[in-house]
Amino acid sequence: MKLTLLKLFIIVLLVSCNPAEKKKMFSEVQTSADDISQQSPEAIESINRGKDIYTDFCMNCHLPDGKGVAKTFPPLANSDYLMNNRKESIQAIKYGMSGKITVNVEVYDGAMAPLGLENDEIADVMNYITNNWGNTNGKLITEAEVLAIEQ
Repeated sequence: MKLTLLKLFIIVLLVSCNPAEKKKMFSEVQTSADDISQQSPEAIESINRGKDIYTDFCMNCHLPDGKGVAKTFPPLANSDYLMNNRKESIQAIKYGMSGKITVNVEVYDGAMAPLGLENDEIADVMNYITNNWGNTNGKLITEAEVLAIEQ
């Protein structure tokens, strides 16, 4: 029952936010030039594509600044879980996830539906979120790496 209500809540959030408003809200978030300037041109392109994917698929729950919603949607900003659990983070985007996880000493017990993204899109959004909001990832996440991740 709780899972059904959570899914319904997520659907309502996705439908209720006007795409133009999402773009406007998202454009107000500054991407750290320090994080991206150290990256290769290939990484920068992936990060830029990932920004658009984040706007369309992730921002409703994790917010424009990546800080999430307390007790409901974990933060991606300065996220120890995201940076220390690369495989599990990719799996969550690719296959969805449910159950307890600890992010920055806070326990979250929710569900995330699979987003229906292609492997290259998952790599791009992972490169975006692991190189923003205090996160720095020196190793590019590739489509091949995402493809190799199984449920």
